[in-house]
Amino acid sequence: MPYAAVLTKYGPPEVLDWSPATMPEPGPGQIRIRVFAAGIGPTDLKIRRGDLERVFPLPPLAVLGFEAAGTVDALGPSVTGVAIGDEVAAQLPALGGYAEYTLASSWTAKPAGVSWADAAALPASAEAAVGVLRQLHVAPGETLLVLGGAGSVGLIATQLAMDQGLTVISATAPRDEQLTRELGAIPVSYGADLLAQVHAHVGKVDAVFDAAGKGGLGDAVDLAGGPARVITLADEHAADYGVALSAPTPDRAPDALDQTMALLASGKLRLRTQRHLPMHDAAHAHELLDTGQAHEKLILTTG
Repeated sequence: MPYAAVLTKYGPPEVLDWSPATMPEPGPGQIRIRVFAAGIGPTDLKIRRGDLERVFPLPPLAVLGFEAAGTVDALGPSVTGVAIGDEVAAQLPALGGYAEYTLASSWTAKPAGVSWADAAALPASAEAAVGVLRQLHVAPGETLLVLGGAGSVGLIATQLAMDQGLTVISATAPRDEQLTRELGAIPVSYGADLLAQVHAHVGKVDAVFDAAGKGGLGDAVDLAGGPARVITLADEHAADYGVALSAPTPDRAPDALDQTMALLASGKLRLRTQRHLPMHDAAHAHELLDTGQAHEKLILTTG
C-alpha cells in the first residue's frame, strides 16, 4: 500500500500525517509517477495553514506538493510518447507531490545528468517564473523588481529576465546579496527603506514580481506607478492593493519546464541550494520553514 503525507486539516505542520493512501489510477492523458523526490514551495505552507483557502480550497485528506520527479509507473488511456520506466519531472495541477505515487497530466523527460532532487526542484518554480514574466509583459530594456529574488522562483526569474535584457533589482535577505551580485542583479534589502533603496538605483521600475509573498506590496505598487504590472505568487493581502494573485493555469507557460530543464542540463541555469529530508518527515520540513530554521529549498525524498 502506498503512503503519502496527508493534510488532515488546516493548521500547523503536525496536521501533515504520513499514512496509507489509495493508489491513484491515471485517467485519459495522465501518467502515474513513482515519486523519488518532491519539492516544497512557500505556497505549500500557506495552503497548509489555510491562508489561501479561498484560492486553493482543498478536499479532505488532500496531499500537498506541486512538483515531483520519478519514474513512469502506469499510463492512462490515450497517452503516447512516454513509456513505463521513463524518468520524468512534472508539475502537478492537482497537487499530490508528497506521496510515493502521484498523477501528472504534463511532464518533461529528466536528462541523465540532472539529479532527482534538481528535477523535483524545478517544475513549479520554472512555471511560475516563466509564466509570471509573461503575464507582466516584460521587455528588453525595462527594469524589474523581484521580491524574494534569491528564493526558488525568484532566482529563476532573475536569470531569465536578465537573459531577456532586463535590469533586475532583487530584494533579498542580506545573506543573499553576494549571490545576487554574482548573477548580475542589483541587491536591495527588505524593510521600511525599500523605496529609498530602489530609488537610489532607479527612479521607478516597470514591473514587480513578488515571488515571496512576505509583504512589501504597498512599496511595490508605488514603485511601479500602480498595481497593473505587479503580480504576487502568495501574498494573501494582494486584493488590498489591487494586485493580481497569480495561480498556475494550463496555458500560462506550458513550455516552461522543457525550456528550463534544457538550461539546467546545460549548466546555464542556477538553482537555489537544497536540503533533503525523507518524505515521511514532511511535517518536520514544514516546521523548519515556518520557524526560519531552513533557508534552502527543501526536497522530500522517498529513498
